[in-house]
Amino acid sequence: MKNKFTRTLGALAMVALLLPAVSSCIGDLDQTPEFDAVPDVVYRDPAQVKQVLARLYATLAVSGQQGPAGQPDITGIDEGFSNYLRQYWMAQELPTDEAIIAWNDGNLPDYNKLTWNANNNFVRAMYDRIFYQIALCNEFIRQTTDARMTERGLSDADKATIRVYRAEARFLRALSYWHAIDMFGNVPFADETAAVGGDLPQQRSRAEVFTFIETELKAIEGDLMAPRAEYARADKGACWTLLTKLYLNAQVYTGTPRYNEAVFYANEVLTKGGYSLSPAYRNLFRTDNNRSAARNEIIFPVTSDGRNTKTYGGMTFLVHAPVGGALDVFAADSFGIAGGWGGIRAKSTLVDKFDGGANSSDRRAMFFTTGQSRDITDIFTFSQGYLMTKYRNISSTGVQGSDAKVNGGEGNFIDTDFPMFRLADVELMYVEAVLRGGTGGTTGQALNYLNDIRRRAGATQLAALPAGAQGLQTVLDERARELYWEGHRRTDLIRFGLFTSGTYVWPFKGGATAGQGVAARFNLFPIPTTDLVANPNLQQNDPGY
Repeated sequence: MKNKFTRTLGALAMVALLLPAVSSCIGDLDQTPEFDAVPDVVYRDPAQVKQVLARLYATLAVSGQQGPAGQPDITGIDEGFSNYLRQYWMAQELPTDEAIIAWNDGNLPDYNKLTWNANNNFVRAMYDRIFYQIALCNEFIRQTTDARMTERGLSDADKATIRVYRAEARFLRALSYWHAIDMFGNVPFADETAAVGGDLPQQRSRAEVFTFIETELKAIEGDLMAPRAEYARADKGACWTLLTKLYLNAQVYTGTPRYNEAVFYANEVLTKGGYSLSPAYRNLFRTDNNRSAARNEIIFPVTSDGRNTKTYGGMTFLVHAPVGGALDVFAADSFGIAGGWGGIRAKSTLVDKFDGGANSSDRRAMFFTTGQSRDITDIFTFSQGYLMTKYRNISSTGVQGSDAKVNGGEGNFIDTDFPMFRLADVELMYVEAVLRGGTGGTTGQALNYLNDIRRRAGATQLAALPAGAQGLQTVLDERARELYWEGHRRTDLIRFGLFTSGTYVWPFKGGATAGQGVAARFNLFPIPTTDLVANPNLQQNDPGY
């Protein structure tokens, strides 16, 4: 599937049929893409339907209709920045204790300092990306109802195939609505039943959209493929993982804890998914993570291909942006790229999570220190802050990616897939949910999962799980060591009540060099001013914005 489904965008002739570029999401939720091919032709052919589905997956990885740039999906920001995965990563990592970026583009420094407002162009781009994706999914779901398939004369076998595709589209929509409530709280809402070109979307509460996501994921579970049936497609394992995440954060989203359900769905993944930890942690972030044993740990990736899915976002960003300074000398041989971009570094608070800091024996501590200081006193000085070598465009055996210059390429674009969901995350969610009182699991099993992760890292095994606050802190710190720079940290810190608090600070939190607490409103990003002006149905999620 890796080369024939989400990756082969050049084959998707009908997918230049998508929505025109947008500068705001208003109306996107209830509009239909403009097709060059007639929908009644496209949607009566399962092969073409699968190609349209492929574009829904690809929207997480690419930024427009022409790689690497030239026909952006959304406007109002440089196309390279506009990529879904790149935007998501920045929103989830830069405001936290894990990463900082040296660039001064637009309002980007506000992410480093937690000082954004409703006019921030990066906040707006994340918001627009989410609702652009939801709009595409809504149209696909509209076009693939049983009634529509019957009208088009599809056979029972073809209907069954397309029902699976439709369930995948519903998963992708649920994923984006989860991102929406996690980051923005109360959001505009429309599903496939909304009239195209009809009224502007109404705003729904975070709790209402939570219920929608929960209901959708349970409804599609039976139609999705079995876990690991085909790499990089949303299957039951991905569905169970998203449900686990939803329930683990339920108290934040709805005010009601749902830890029993979090344990239940984590158990579904852990006992029925057939997943296993990659023997080598570093191989999870190499070009052959779709083929090596790392594949057995990855539950849901965002796929990349240096020849077929060229983009300046996603993994291109994550491999290039941490490389610079003295590390740039190793760019070709060690990273499979022509050169680094000199952007992101690790904050000292991440370094300190590892025993021994940058010199830790923990195999997950992938710091590069030559020419770099540990401490950061100037955001824009790239030599301040240790560099991170986690993501590379080389294989587990040292072979450079397909676009590397040694292979006749440009040295720009990346083959490594991004592991959005993976097994170690689910194991740690199980541990946390049990410690928070979730039933259906045991502390003994939780300790086993935690020690399995630590064993792979070469870290000391724990004799017992600490109870209470100490146990939860143990899990939070382990999540930092295991999952750093994978897009989880902001959500984790909010769940633990530490994101805006002054009791735990990191460099430049609140704009202060040493860090300081910030107002509680920063637990949510603001609804962009552009949508508040365009849609009178919307209200800002916090009066402080």
